[in-house]
Amino acid sequence: MSTHDFQEAVARFRSFNRFYTKQIGLLTQGLLKTRFPLIQARVLYELAQQDRTTASALVGKLNIDPGYLSRILSIFEKEGLLRKSRSTSDSRQRILKLTTQGKKSYAELDERSRIVAEEMLRDLPKEDRHRLLHAMQTIETILDAEPTPPAPYLLRPHRPGDIGWIIYRHGVVYAEEYDFDETFEALVAEILVEFIRNHDPKRECLWIAEQAGHRIGSIMIVDAGDRVAQLRLLLVEPKTRGQHLGTQLIDECINFSIRNRYRKIKLWTQSNLLAARHLYEKTGFEKVSESPHKSFGQDLIAEFWELRLGG
Repeated sequence: MSTHDFQEAVARFRSFNRFYTKQIGLLTQGLLKTRFPLIQARVLYELAQQDRTTASALVGKLNIDPGYLSRILSIFEKEGLLRKSRSTSDSRQRILKLTTQGKKSYAELDERSRIVAEEMLRDLPKEDRHRLLHAMQTIETILDAEPTPPAPYLLRPHRPGDIGWIIYRHGVVYAEEYDFDETFEALVAEILVEFIRNHDPKRECLWIAEQAGHRIGSIMIVDAGDRVAQLRLLLVEPKTRGQHLGTQLIDECINFSIRNRYRKIKLWTQSNLLAARHLYEKTGFEKVSESPHKSFGQDLIAEFWELRLGG
């Protein structure tokens, strides 16, 4: 990314932050028309999530200055929202627990938060609501310093909507990572149009990898004639790499080809697609020839790989 593009990205990031903090009412003196400023409301939320905790645990959870947190806790204690007691296992620690009044204050704050969320989502069309929540999940996943372990993924046959996604993601990913132009996206579209028009479900298959309801990869086997299968359109989303998905997709193609009595699988790739080439070699493919060419706005070296299945 150029310096200009990066600075533009920074400006857009800051613009979104200003918009969002205003949209959800973080700029008002009290959050959600309560008497609690944002940071106090956040501390109250954390206290309500467990029966008892400690100040050191809250510091680690919220990444807040210990002195600032101590002042907030003193305010809560003075107002009767919080009770402190000495830990029986460590006399240096104080156990923090919300009082009945503290739980009541949290319940009021939580109810107002729920109402605001409902008001913002209620009138949105279903598709816009889905896009919004997906974008929120994307932001959280990318910026989370402690991401949760990845959910299991599954492989399924293609269905309506998948073809457009495969074309779109190939166009975006290969442009970003290899600087391929739009002619590559057009080639992917041609391959898929041909597949849909002449698909033989007994001899060919297009798989979609899905994780937590989101598409994360694709691959296909087509009949190239003379009992030769052709592997095409391997794609693994950048954010899900490292989960061995690429290997599983290729293995699925190999097993499918063996079951359908193909004698070999062939594929076409480029010498600069290092990650894909590594997967092909790892799963037993061998390069049989190569040829320089100019395509997709690049000077490339096409490589032809094969895996013999026997029979």
